[in-house]
Parts: sequence; C-alpha cells; structure tokens
Amino acid sequence: MGCALVAPAAFAADHLVTTPAAYAQAVKRAAPGDRILLADGVWRDFQIIFAGRGTADKPITLTAQTPGKVILSGRSNLRIGGAHLIVSNLVFRDGWSPTKELIALRVDSKTVANNTRLTGIVVDRFTNPDRRAQDIWVAIYGTDNRVDHSWFAGKGNGGVTLAVIRPKGQPGENRARIDHNFFGPRPPLGSNGGETIRIGTSDESLSDSKSTVENNWFEGCDGEVEIVSVKSGGNVIRGNMVVESQGAIVLRHGNGNLVERNIFLGRGKPSTGGIRVINRDQVVRHNYLENVTGTSFLSAIAVMNGVPNSTVNRYHQVANALIERNTIIDAARITFGAGADAERSAPPVSSRFANNLIYTASGKSIVRVDGDASGIAMTGNVQSGPPPKGLAGFVQADIKLVRAANGLLYPADPALAATGAPRDLVMLKREDAGPAWYPKDAPASVGRTLDVAPGALAQAIAASGPGDTIRVAPGIHRVTVPIPVGHSLTVSGPRTAILESAAPTLFQLTPGGSLYLSGVTLSGAASPTAGRASLIRAPQSVSILNYRVTLSDVAVRDAVDVIATTPDTFAEDVAIRRSTFAKVSGAVVAAAAETGSKGLYSAERITIADSDFTDVATIADVARLGTDESTFGPWFVMTGNRIINDGAVRLSGVQNVAITGNRFERAKAIAIANSVGAPVVRITANVFAATPEPTITRLYPQGTPDIVLADNQMEALR
Repeated sequence: MGCALVAPAAFAADHLVTTPAAYAQAVKRAAPGDRILLADGVWRDFQIIFAGRGTADKPITLTAQTPGKVILSGRSNLRIGGAHLIVSNLVFRDGWSPTKELIALRVDSKTVANNTRLTGIVVDRFTNPDRRAQDIWVAIYGTDNRVDHSWFAGKGNGGVTLAVIRPKGQPGENRARIDHNFFGPRPPLGSNGGETIRIGTSDESLSDSKSTVENNWFEGCDGEVEIVSVKSGGNVIRGNMVVESQGAIVLRHGNGNLVERNIFLGRGKPSTGGIRVINRDQVVRHNYLENVTGTSFLSAIAVMNGVPNSTVNRYHQVANALIERNTIIDAARITFGAGADAERSAPPVSSRFANNLIYTASGKSIVRVDGDASGIAMTGNVQSGPPPKGLAGFVQADIKLVRAANGLLYPADPALAATGAPRDLVMLKREDAGPAWYPKDAPASVGRTLDVAPGALAQAIAASGPGDTIRVAPGIHRVTVPIPVGHSLTVSGPRTAILESAAPTLFQLTPGGSLYLSGVTLSGAASPTAGRASLIRAPQSVSILNYRVTLSDVAVRDAVDVIATTPDTFAEDVAIRRSTFAKVSGAVVAAAAETGSKGLYSAERITIADSDFTDVATIADVARLGTDESTFGPWFVMTGNRIINDGAVRLSGVQNVAITGNRFERAKAIAIANSVGAPVVRITANVFAATPEPTITRLYPQGTPDIVLADNQMEALR
C-alpha cells in the first residue's frame, strides 16, 4: 500500500507515501491544511511536482516522515507551484538535477509559487559532475516566498546557489525573504557564475525586487568575487555573518538597496572582501569588517567608477550613496573610484562617506583613491593611521580597542561612541543557521602511514585511503603505467628513494585526488619520447572537485612537464618549496590548459619558493584568457629561487604576481601580459645576471594595473 491516511478525511490529514505513484495521488487529493509525508529512506531519481493551493492559516505541506531521514538522490529535483505551500526537512545528496533548476518555485512559466516557504532543506554536494554545466540549486520565482533554516554547501559546477528570478518583461516585486540559512563551503569555480546568492538580473535591474537577505551564515563561499550579487532595487541585506569567504556583497545593478548590520570576519584569508557600491541611492551603514584582505573590487569598502551613459548590463555611475558608521579593522584596503579606466570614467557624485571607524594595527592608512573622489563628501571619519593625502573628513586618533560581550571590537574612548558600527550589533550564532538536525562539519580523515619497498608503490597507493602517507624506502621505484590518485595522498621518503617513470604519466590524478610529495626524487629519464610526458597530471575528465599538488624538498630530473593541468579541471593550490629541478624540457608548472574568452583558468594559487632550477626550459606557463572580472586569480608567487639557464616565466592574465628575491642567471626574460581588472604585479629585489629585464604588456585597453618594479639588479656574468 503506497499511501496511508493518518486522519479522517473531513479534517486536515497527514498522507504518508512510500512510492512516487502514491505521492502523485496524494498531491491530487491534498486540501488546505493537509501534510504529505515522504516515507523515510532514499528516493532515487524522483522528480517532484508539488502543486496546490492552501490558505494563509492552512497551508499544504510536503515534508519528511522524520527530519533528515528522507534522501533525494540520483537525478532528482523539485518544482513547486500554487500558493500557501510549505516544503520542509528534505535532503538532496548523492546526485544532481536533471534540469537547470534543482528546486524551482514554479512548475512552468504559468504556474509559479507565491506565499510559499522552503524550510529545513539540505542540498549537500548535489552537484553536476561537469564543472562548466550551469544550474541553479534554488530558483525563487513569484512573490512573498521564504527560504529559511536551510543548508547549502559543496556546489562545484557553474551557476548560482540561490537566485531570486525576475523574468524579462515581468518586473514585479518579489518580496522574497532569505533568512537563517547556512551557506557552506563553495570552492573557487575559476570562472564567472559562482555566486552564492543573486537577486535579479541586469535585464530588469532598474526595477525593484524588494527582497530581504538577513541573518544568514556564509562560510567558505569562495565561488567567485560576488558572494551576494544584487541586480535589482529596493533590497535589504542585513545581519548576515560572512566568515572566511572570498568575495564581497556587490550592489551590481539596481538602485536604492540597503546593506546594514552585517559582520565580515576575514581572519586573514586571501581575497576576503566587504561591500562594493555601484548605481544610485545605495545605503551602506552599521557594518563591521575585521581582517579582510581584499583590495580593488574586493576592498572592505569599494566605491566604483561608472560608465558614462551606461547600458543596463555595464556599470551605472554611483550617485547619492550614503556610507556611514561602518567599522573597518585591520583591512587591506578601502577604495574610492575602483575600476577607473578609459571606459569606467564616471566618478561617484552626490555621495557621502561619514562617521566610519578605520583601524589598523600597523598604523598605516588603507584608503586609496583610484579615480576622482571629489563627488564624495567625507566627514567625521576616524582612523588610526594618518589621514589619506588629498582627502578631507578623516581625523587621526589614538584608538584603543576593547572586545565587547558580542565578540566585536569597539573603541574604549566614549567620545567615539557615535563613530563606527553600533554596539548593539548581534553576531548570529552558527548553530542558529540551517536546520538543527544536519551537521555542518564533516569529520576529518585520519590517515595511516604505509611503508613501501621498491616494486610495490602502485599496489600500495591502490590500497591507500584518504589522508594516508606512503613512506617509500631507498631504491628505485620504477613505474611502467600511470598510478591513479583519487584521494588526498602523501608520498614521502629520502632523496635516495627514486620514483622513476617509464610511463607517459607518473601520477595521474583522478577526481577527488590531491598529491603531496616530500623528500623523494622524481625521474622522467625513462618516460616515452612520443607525446608530452608529465610526472603529475591533472584529471583527464571534467571534474568539479578541485585538487592540490605540493612538492616539498623534492628533486626532479630529466622530465618533460612536471605538473600539467588539463581543461575543465581546477587546481586550488600548487606549491613548490625547497626543491631542485634539472633538465626539464617542458614546464615545471604547465597551467595554460584553458582556452577561449570567458576568463577560465587552470590554477588558483601557484607558489614557487626557495628552489633551484638548472637547464629548465619553462618554470611556469600560466594563462587566464578573456575579459571577465569575476574571479580571484590566478595568484603567482615566486620567491627566493635560483634559476640557471633558460627558466622562462610566462604569465598571461594573472591577477596577482609577486616575484621577489630570486636570482636569474642566463635566463629568459619574465614575460607578463596583463588583462582587465586591477592586476597587481610586484617584481622586486631580484638579481638578473646576463638575463633580460622583465617585459610587461597589456592585452586590453581596459583595466588599471598596479605595477611595481623596484630594487632589482642587472648583472653581467664574468
């Protein structure tokens, strides 16, 4: 029997259903006040249509028999249409949506949901395995809908996590409410389309949505530079906790939005930002930002330049903005005129920046003007560092901070009580976001250490698990077929442990794999000459799981490529430290696999430090193509290395470059090609012996590169 009636039909009833067919019958019969309960268990490939009309005091509910015990897996989704409906306590896991919207508050274009609530919904890594495939986890259509106390984490493919949709030609108010949700880790996408929340689109951005995003917890939301992308007017972003999340709240399109009483805790994580202001009549007040590290578009406060007579999808001039009583502590930057270039030449006008508190432990000023700031009236701002040159309205003070009972820092001086964020700010508790019954932290893997003699490496890795360490003994470990690595794995040993590749690839990462090498020697002398051999190769298939590769105290010799990226995969971190490389005919880091003009790239962060390179053709070949400005990287750091002969460094479209304290002897010139945005290039304190000076070019006229070449020495070898 598929459906059990748990109350007399004359009254509101509970319908417990155990099959999709029984569910379909229950939906047809559901009356105001009824509840449809999905039986506990795994519902695979279940495409749910929940349509009906309840009333304000008697909604129709779809829920789990037991909260958290109903798992929707495989190719499942949910479409909702009607009015006064509630969906609660369902878990989407172990699959992905067969359609472009996992949960849609409409059945079709004519049947949308109004006055509907999603609560206690979990979407846990329910993500398309093709990272370039675009879909939305929650698409809010209609009016007066609410999403609350839900859990969203692990989206690895393109597309917004949660979007308030404003179809073209339908500019009515949404009045959506998004509150008390847990938005957990979302890894860097490496392209546009990785927002966590978006309200509207550029097509209808000049009309009001009047939606509210309040009291949510954002943690590790690193998909792209816009965590919350506001593309409509009249919205409120209030009381949210933004914790260690790369990106910013961005008022991208639309006018008359309010951003207030949000708390940003960057904790020193790179690319953590604050609030970016564009368009008219925006109010940014009473926010608290501590230890955010972003600059330019990711500054604690970024007020952008606009495009004169802008089209609806570009950058409208900032006008009549009010930015007041925000506290900014140990941030990297506040930027006025962000993005100013030949196209974005319209400075902010008729705006006000008042009574903000700015503190840095270093005592330095963090205020930067990239354009004309004369249209911003500045008054009553207090900062610990010297007033920014050329700007009135800033007073330097000896600020002593005390951490209050709410966990935030405030000035001890009562005279500053009306400067900066108010003392009644409330830090949302992590446990108050999302459903209480679903855990927020996965248990960490505790790995084993396995000792391996020559001849047994491949078998040992095949038998290993996440977090394990393979400790190789001295001797030659010859590998004749690529060794797949599908989880986090460490291989360590002495330099006398030689991992010799007689295959096109020594270590072949597969989705989910990351590799950490320590101490050993890698040799590609026996690799086949046909094709392009690589000692470590990224996954060969499309993967949503970012990977990491680290080489510490490793010796590499006689190789073609050492680390080779592949299209449609993404390295979150590539690190080389205290290692030596000799006779590499290709590239140590080959990270130019992506092509096209959409701003795709292969690796977020590349660090090469304290290492020696002799007769290496290319140290790094890194590319990010196109004109998109919505990503963080690539970041490239090269410090304390010695390069003898060749050693090309080619960086195209890299957003942050730091090359410092290296010695280049008879090497090729560093070649940097800057793209759009505000790329930062620092080439300092290097020695170039019989080596040409670095060349820096621009690929596009747009953009405001920040370039410093200083304290470098040119030498002639004797």
